Amino acid sequence: MIKSAFLIVATFCSLQLFSQEKFPDGKIIPDWFYKNEKTDINGLGKSFLITDYGVVNDSTLLQTEKIQAVIDLASNNGGGVIVIPEGTYLSGALFFKPGTHLHLEKKAVLKGSDDISNFPVIETRMEGQNLKYFSALINVDKVDGFTLSGKGKVDGNGERYWKSFWLRRRVIPKCTNMDELRPRLLHISHSNNVQVSDVRLVNSPFWTTHIYKCDSVKLLDLHIFSPSSPVKAPSTDAIDIDACKNVLVKGCYMSVNDDAIALKGGKRYRCYSKTAWFMLHKIRSQMYLANENLLMGEVETGETLIGGRNKNSHWNKKMAYSQGHSHKDKTPVVGMIQWDSLIVLQAHNHCYPYNTQ
Repeated sequence: MIKSAFLIVATFCSLQLFSQEKFPDGKIIPDWFYKNEKTDINGLGKSFLITDYGVVNDSTLLQTEKIQAVIDLASNNGGGVIVIPEGTYLSGALFFKPGTHLHLEKKAVLKGSDDISNFPVIETRMEGQNLKYFSALINVDKVDGFTLSGKGKVDGNGERYWKSFWLRRRVIPKCTNMDELRPRLLHISHSNNVQVSDVRLVNSPFWTTHIYKCDSVKLLDLHIFSPSSPVKAPSTDAIDIDACKNVLVKGCYMSVNDDAIALKGGKRYRCYSKTAWFMLHKIRSQMYLANENLLMGEVETGETLIGGRNKNSHWNKKMAYSQGHSHKDKTPVVGMIQWDSLIVLQAHNHCYPYNTQ
């Protein structure tokens, strides 16, 4: 009887272990990824309703200092939740501190200023580089346990920035994304155990959600949007995951004019086409994959350009007009994965220019 009971338990455990899902490298996916309960703000400390501290419902009145004062007050008193009630509140850059959180009630709108001078230049991370650039509307640095929640909206108010970007591009066709001075919507850095849920993140002037060097971040049921007309919102990536670990994106709606989800890790890596082909060969050999697979059903795709900087090439190998995303001197590598794990990887030596407008 004891032997039979032991056999049943062992069999059950074996079946449970066998049924556990795994990452592509064979490691079992931790339970953390399956626990998607949203944080109850009632357990995060005292609520600080901004209208109790002199902030008024006015979409035209800049109230950065007053809102920041509420955040500072909460931080100095042991932490708590900054609550934005129904209404529209105009602000420049806000900086959250340890122990503080942000909650937007239904019909609440935190509206970003369209004046770049309301976003101080700070040491930050942009385009894979640590540098001085403009702060975001919502800045969260070294705030473990931070939550952003609620049924309200964070509106980047980006139209003025977008128009300025396209005007500059007409005059200076080679200008980069960072040449037009504009803030991100949400920047979270050096923070662990973060949750962003339910809110609407819309009309960002630049990247919408940028998380850098964070661990254990959950982005749940977000609505992220930027328009393609009447003014196209350039480079408004929905979610940029930069040098992070353990990130879950679930139930999110994303409609933007660049990457929905972009994985970033740096911009200083340099190699040439021969190296790119070698890397591709190693990836294929590890995956035991043929290159000519027909994919069907639900398919994800991504691309990157691998190659050295043109300015570092020998004088007789330099190529004109090859900066940025030009693939004249780089090797495009395209990867596609079918949801039942059929994968295609391909590198192209000869690509025709494509219109990114």
